[in-house]
Order: sequence, then C-alpha cells, then structure tokens
Amino acid sequence: MTNPKNPLDLYYTEEFPKQYQEPPGVQAKMNPQPDCGETSYKGSGKLKNRKILVTGGDSGIGRAAAIAYAREGADVAINYLPEEQEDADEVQKLVEAEGRKAVLIPGDLSDESFCKELVDKAYNELDGLDVLALVAGKQQAVDDIMELSTEQLRKTFEVNVFSLYWVVKAALPYLPKGSSIITTTSVQGYNPSPNLLDYAPSKFAINGFTRGLAKQLASKGIRVNSVAPGPIWTALQITGGQPSEAIPTFGQQAPLKRAGQPVELSSIYVFLASDESSYVTAQIYGITGGIELA
Repeated sequence: MTNPKNPLDLYYTEEFPKQYQEPPGVQAKMNPQPDCGETSYKGSGKLKNRKILVTGGDSGIGRAAAIAYAREGADVAINYLPEEQEDADEVQKLVEAEGRKAVLIPGDLSDESFCKELVDKAYNELDGLDVLALVAGKQQAVDDIMELSTEQLRKTFEVNVFSLYWVVKAALPYLPKGSSIITTTSVQGYNPSPNLLDYAPSKFAINGFTRGLAKQLASKGIRVNSVAPGPIWTALQITGGQPSEAIPTFGQQAPLKRAGQPVELSSIYVFLASDESSYVTAQIYGITGGIELA
C-alpha cells in the first residue's frame, strides 16, 4: 500500500526567485523549472493510438498534457510560438521516447489562416485527429485600465478566445464520434484579479464557449469540457502574467499555500480525453489549490 502524500509539501514550497523573461518566455530558462511530469508521470494505456492536437504544448500545462498523452499511448501534434522552439524540441524527444509520434507545428494562434493550417497539418501528419487540447493562452498584467492598450486587448482575445472558434471550426470535419474537445479556462474566469482586465474576461468567455459548444455537439457524439487552473507555475507568470514583485510568493495565497505544478493537471486532461469520461460534457474542472470557482 502506498501512503498518501501531504499536498501542502508535495511540490515546490519555497519562495520563487524574482525573475523576468520577455514573452513568450522559455521554460528551460526558468528557476526553478516547472514540473511537467518529465520524470514522474506514468501512463497505463488509456489513450492508445489516439491522435491529439495540443496548443501551447511546448511548456507548462500544455507540455504536461502532451507528455501524459504520449505516455498513455497517443500520438501528439504540438503547437507553440517559434520563439519557444527550445522547449518544443525537448517535448518532441520526450514523446518520441515513448515510441509515439510527435509533430511540431510552430505558429501564432491569433492568425485565423494559421489555425486552419495547424489543424490540417496535425490531421495529415498524425493520420487522424480525435482530441483537441486547447491550452495556449496570453496573459499580461496591467494595473490601470487606462494603460491597457487596444492592441493588447485584441491580441489577448484573439489568442484566448477567437482561436478556439477557428481551431474547432477547422477540426470538426475531421473529428469522429467519440472525439473530445478540451478548452482551458482559469480561476480568473470566476474570480478576476483587478490587474487582469483583458485576461479574466477572456476566460469568462471560454466558460460560455465551452458549455454552449458542448450542447451543440452532443448530438454528434463529441464531448466538450474545460479545465480551470489556479496559480500554476508556468512561463506565463514570469513573462508579465504576474507583476515581478508578486513572483516570490506566487501561489502562497491559495488554501494549499503553494503554487501548483503543471503535472498536477495531467490526469484531468487525460481523463477528459479518454473514454473514462464518456458521460462528461459541458463541465469545468477546477485545479486551483482550494480557490473556489464561484
């Protein structure tokens, strides 16, 4: 029998060193590097031969999902920005180490034409497509609405919201019955921070998109659900997603008194992609360290 582990000290609990990278950032240069399950996630064949597209799959939560999918037996196409190539190359090696196919597709999700190219390439290179794990997001903290530029507002919604429409519309002709679409919202979609006046509303929009799309696609045998992370240690945080002065104590305000690690979301992305969640649609799963989704 395995003894239970105390969630309060299961992962990194110290203060984070103050750090900043220009967005989108590279996980390989973070201190400490997020735990995406590179050495800890163990698969059990839950997704054997599935074909999965993961956006934001080079680092953070998307990376954790991609690693878990490969270890559960899936082939994976990974989208990321060209500046994140170093991280994407590492994920490719991890996926291929499991004997699975890894397709790297760099490009900007704020470009509608690229979103279609992304889906077409994923489908063709993987020889099929039956799961969309839409994880990529843009987050930049701005303290004063007067300083929130129209350019940032537009880009945040293009990446976080519009790309979901574009990717799903491109993918639907390919997705068979039994497919799964997984979006990524946030605790910010329920309890918005005052310095995230573009990011938080974009996550509210994802909540509505997910639940509405789930009802629309249920009759087609396609399930749609979402994951709502709380304070998770990813490159999003150290590239302006949090003010620099907030980095050392990031996550410590959660009831579990620490930031979460991306690997702690792996199992829910696997569950929602697998047939184990066959009666689950239009749901949002919070992985928040105890912060309520209300």
